[in-house]
Amino acid sequence: MSGATGDERSEGLTHLDESGRARMVDVSQKEATGRRASATGIIRMDAHTLELIVAGDAPKGSVVQVAELAGVLAGKKTADLIPLCHQLPGASITVRLEPDQELPGLVAHAEATVAGQTGVEMEALTAVSVALLTVYDMVKAVDRGMRIEGIRLLKKEGGASGTWSAESVGG
Repeated sequence: MSGATGDERSEGLTHLDESGRARMVDVSQKEATGRRASATGIIRMDAHTLELIVAGDAPKGSVVQVAELAGVLAGKKTADLIPLCHQLPGASITVRLEPDQELPGLVAHAEATVAGQTGVEMEALTAVSVALLTVYDMVKAVDRGMRIEGIRLLKKEGGASGTWSAESVGG
């Protein structure tokens, strides 16, 4: 480790205590407010693979429908996957996959909303990630060269830090 003290290491990092150890942030005194986050990502594939998916002829069934559902389920389980992420009862998560012939591939979009004490960015990002991983799993027998790329937060609203958007920072 560097010679930094716990205070120096944890300055500005909410998930570290004064000794630099990981901790769960206490949000119990925060007011519940409306929060929303959206994320995106893509999976590039061979044009023939995309044709199979769009036609509903993939060996494992309806790729888009299963991947969207997997994304929603993953978003709901985010706190079980990310160690210091809070559980968010009542969060609403939507996932949509759209074919893009130009890639060729699928573009995933997820939106998470909640009235809560902490944001839903991780839920949206997790939903996109697992939706794209599910696509890979369902058609890997046809195309092992698929590439998952560009998973990122697009926008978050609510909470003390207000609204942030990738567009506002040139992304």
